[in-house]
Amino acid sequence: MDRALGGVRRVSAGDGEWTVRRVRGSDKVYTCPTCRQQIPPGTPHVVAWAVDALGGEAAGLEARRHWHSSCWERRERLR
Repeated sequence: MDRALGGVRRVSAGDGEWTVRRVRGSDKVYTCPTCRQQIPPGTPHVVAWAVDALGGEAAGLEARRHWHSSCWERRERLR
């Protein structure tokens, strides 16, 4: 299903509603909001933004974050 949607899916979790996209990598370095470590260029990871953000999904998209895939999966347990 991820592949059919271009890797985009909706996730409902204890920390809200999210739009999640798995990416194969990028040309930039990002900092994961969970572990605060860098995601090097070319590293597969997750881009996620809150659907239920204050200001709506467009505001959530503007505030999107890049996460290590493992950090994204364990984010709720760390709160």
